[in-house]
Amino acid sequence: MTDATIVTAISVGVTVLFMMGVPVFLVIAYWVIGMSFLLELPLLNMGAALQDVFTDGFALLAMPLFILTGDLINRSGIAKRLSDFAYACLGWIRGGLAMASLGACGLFAAISGSNSATTATIGSMLHPEMVKGGYDERFSAATAAAGGTVGIIIPPSIIFIVYGFLMNLPISDLFVAGIIPGALMVLGMMLACFIICWMNGWGYLIALSPLRVFKTGLGAWLGFFAIGLVLWGIYTGKFSPTEAAGVTVGFGIIAGLVSWVISKAFRMPSDLDWDQRSTASMLIVEGFTVPQIPGIVMRSAQITGILAPLIAVSVVMQQILSLLGAQQVIGDFVTSMGGYYAVLFTAMGIVFISGMILESLPVTIILAPILAPIAASVGVDPIHFSVIFLVGASIGFITPPYGLNLYVASGVTGVPYFRLLRYTVPYLFALISVWFMIALIPGLSLALIPEVGG
Repeated sequence: MTDATIVTAISVGVTVLFMMGVPVFLVIAYWVIGMSFLLELPLLNMGAALQDVFTDGFALLAMPLFILTGDLINRSGIAKRLSDFAYACLGWIRGGLAMASLGACGLFAAISGSNSATTATIGSMLHPEMVKGGYDERFSAATAAAGGTVGIIIPPSIIFIVYGFLMNLPISDLFVAGIIPGALMVLGMMLACFIICWMNGWGYLIALSPLRVFKTGLGAWLGFFAIGLVLWGIYTGKFSPTEAAGVTVGFGIIAGLVSWVISKAFRMPSDLDWDQRSTASMLIVEGFTVPQIPGIVMRSAQITGILAPLIAVSVVMQQILSLLGAQQVIGDFVTSMGGYYAVLFTAMGIVFISGMILESLPVTIILAPILAPIAASVGVDPIHFSVIFLVGASIGFITPPYGLNLYVASGVTGVPYFRLLRYTVPYLFALISVWFMIALIPGLSLALIPEVGG
């Protein structure tokens, strides 16, 4: 049996395992182990690579901290206040609650940095409200899934941290580069949402009340403060993204504990309508207690425990692909396309197709080191290409057959996976349109980076 036949057999075998529902981490690990035996690589190499990722990757420390920040913000009630503010601003428009859920996803993403956390949090909070408000339950769940795509684009972003770590790019610049594209993704999905809701007559309207907008905005002050703290610290260079993650974790713990103490000490009810709230009760969220913190940390640790080994084993997979010549094949194919736009659009096509079958993490780890240097060779700015690459990877979150956000939304809403697919199509068109806009206009990614856009 030839080596090519064995490689094919191993690849087909792990593909079958993936289709059977085996976790992606184990699928990649099985492939890596099989290839290591075939290429006569010592398994010590795999252990050394894993150790290097976990011990030398200071930038990756921000990942578990931002995941923990998202859970703290959600558990304290700050995320709910952000969604209330979004609804007060948009509830007077047809489809306003659905558009508000997309806006809430953008606001929550600016704290959590995670697509799955954004989808799960906003979906569990607003899906029941949307169904009560006259929206189709399938559309409501699909909206939460689509909104979660900005979780890895709007800073702080876990996947930008991984990309910067792999490609040796300043993570603070990557964060800033994601601000405008992330906002455009939200606006594009809002437009698609409005059109669909207008055509179907979905959603009950509420009157636009400047007082309600003011009250809910005042009530969300802790969320706005957390967003501003992260962006200010990173943009001004006061602290690195890893330090910013630590600062926001500290802020989340202090805000949650202090708010709980104050709300209980002054017996401030949390179930009143905004029109009935006093100014003091608006300023204080529900918070959490010290005994609840270990449970919050454990939930974050479980997510980190899934992502970190996947990063490590994907690094080894990247090394083996290089030995097999796969990177050279892909590189030669993309390079053969010719000029700037041909290479750029070919790379985008590869990222889009890969995102349909893989999660953004292995897509980034495997393809970014191949495609980024080729794009740079034809004149694509590395920071600009990072945004193009990761926006394309984020679209994969709602693109079957993988569509991680669709699985998350299905889990938190109870709507079967396949019933969501029809209602993701308008959001896919909107996101792809924004993606090409971002690719064709570099200034959308680079304008806010002082040394580039200034």
